Amino acid sequence: MSHARNHGGDHCPTRVFRSFRYRVAGPLLPVLILLVIMLVGLFGEAGMIWLPLLAAGPALAATTNGPRGVFSVGLLAAVVGATLGARAGAPGREVAAVLAALVAVTLASALASALRGRRERVLADVRSVAEAAQHALLRPVPATVGPFEVAVRYSAAAAEARIGGDLYALVPTPYGVRLIVGDVRGKGLPAVGTAALVLGVFREAAYDEPDLLAVVDRIERSLARNLGTDDFVTAVVAGYPRSGRLEVVNCGHAPPLLVGASGGVTAVEPTHQAPPLGLRALTDQTPSLQTLSFGDGDQMLLYTDGVIEARDRDREFYPLVEGLARHLCDEPARTVGAIHDELLAHVGGRLHDDAALLLIRKPAVTTLPVPQPAVPGELLGDQAV
Repeated sequence: MSHARNHGGDHCPTRVFRSFRYRVAGPLLPVLILLVIMLVGLFGEAGMIWLPLLAAGPALAATTNGPRGVFSVGLLAAVVGATLGARAGAPGREVAAVLAALVAVTLASALASALRGRRERVLADVRSVAEAAQHALLRPVPATVGPFEVAVRYSAAAAEARIGGDLYALVPTPYGVRLIVGDVRGKGLPAVGTAALVLGVFREAAYDEPDLLAVVDRIERSLARNLGTDDFVTAVVAGYPRSGRLEVVNCGHAPPLLVGASGGVTAVEPTHQAPPLGLRALTDQTPSLQTLSFGDGDQMLLYTDGVIEARDRDREFYPLVEGLARHLCDEPARTVGAIHDELLAHVGGRLHDDAALLLIRKPAVTTLPVPQPAVPGELLGDQAV
């Protein structure tokens, strides 16, 4: 996401075309059905046999039209029914029965349309609240933070909710740029609440604590007070305290991928295993601080389990390392965007777990030559004394 977030391509051409097709073709379909029935009745010899099918018009209109549109289609169906009945010379009782059925179906369809419209308005309100929660919880990340170029892509498995249990943040602090990428156990609102708790503690501790391990300890203590016994959060916390050095603390999370300036991809495995956040009291293991060389042209990709556990139809996992090497370039937004699109294609367009990608790149610092003061003799040339 060249912009900090993207929920799986809400404005992609395919989805826009589908939305346009639904808005335009959907309301016209009931009318087309009525016209087909009318033509069959006028030029066929079936007589009254086609008239009950006219009820399909208002019934189908309820799925795409409002109550006014349903009544319009119902009126058109009644006119077609009366015309076909009169042309076929059908008894008045049979025509009246068909028209009465059309009136009943139209009224029921109009009610269903009104209820559908109400549900859609409620859903729109919920989605707007979810958008506000999204921006409060996962704040947009600028394209440049401190010395880094940054790109983020996030897709929630619950497409209508737009937020989930994955989390990320990247903030400049007095101790350098610090970031976190994590995955909350579970889904739904409890996972979102836990993600909000972790991000709130991280953003505060990142500014207060000079030591990156102290930031992790603050998060651990907060989760120990607020989580249930079976809940936990896997996370990678990283910091850039001084030029050329990157600190990484891995708490049971998937290893970040370090990309050297030459293009080689290496998984940053933790020096020793540490439990996820919230479970430290159950083990004697504690997180360790790894210090990596991170210079000009280097990149690091952090991600959540939803990326590497995404399967295709053959139950094959998405090969993230190969995908990163294949799409790597000097523009993090392009790299992450290509990986995200390939990930969606791998799973057939719909992820079954939340997935987050965060890529940082340390661009080379271009130093402009400083003009030197000119020697008077050089300025005057042959005229110099």
